[in-house]
Amino acid sequence: MHIVCAGHINWDVRLHVDRLPTPDGEGLIKRRHESGGGSAANVAVGLAELGGASHVLGSVGDDERGAKATRRLEDAGVEPHVRTVGKATTVKYILVDEAGDVALLGTDGANESFGADDLPVATLEGAGALHLTGQDPETAAELARRASPETVVSFDPGRRAADRDYDAVFGHVDLLFVNAREAQAIDVDVPIIVTKLGAKGATWAGPDGVVESPGIDVEAVVDTTGAGDAFAAGFFTAWLDDRDPARALRVANACGALAVGEEGPDANLSWERIETMLDR
Repeated sequence: MHIVCAGHINWDVRLHVDRLPTPDGEGLIKRRHESGGGSAANVAVGLAELGGASHVLGSVGDDERGAKATRRLEDAGVEPHVRTVGKATTVKYILVDEAGDVALLGTDGANESFGADDLPVATLEGAGALHLTGQDPETAAELARRASPETVVSFDPGRRAADRDYDAVFGHVDLLFVNAREAQAIDVDVPIIVTKLGAKGATWAGPDGVVESPGIDVEAVVDTTGAGDAFAAGFFTAWLDDRDPARALRVANACGALAVGEEGPDANLSWERIETMLDR
């Protein structure tokens, strides 16, 4: 069983700063780190690291950054359905302060140039799950409509949840990922809502009630970027195996905790590291 992740494939430029500047303020850049990124790509890589079969649908520009972002997917064992277009690959400039908090700036670029028709029908029909991220609402809705009844449709709208009209998507969603801020901004009726609470853990709200899972202490927070994507990868890997929400939340929290201790979106997930984290 494989999982299709649809959405953005970016190039991340991460600037570690002494503080996140306030309006008319200034911060000091302490170091710089570049890597592939984008929520759909990050989840697909995490799934592959945990031994799953993952596909990703997205687009990049015909440039060096696009080639590197695509190679990251291939090297991780992800099956890429990547459309290359005559635009620059989308770049996200991520400011990370000493506490691991972030602020983002982005270019428009190529990352919404793909469409539902860029994903082979057989790949979508045979998927155990279709994981949608904060992408173009029309494309997300069309992909959700095309998913077979046996496919779990999940959605993580991310930071732009309040800026885009996803009403047509929510009607097809089986499982919604949100953080605490997004949970307050989104009022929809979907079967399952998983709320990510960072250091406080996570909750599952579904037909059988609410399941809570505490957070996991980490030695140091390096970078919270991509922690939610690592969480989703861990959650899917566990939940699709036995449909146990308590276990899925524990594994997901461990993956998120591993991610905040790494620089960049790649959490270097493995079951050995997850078990060690859970032993805490």
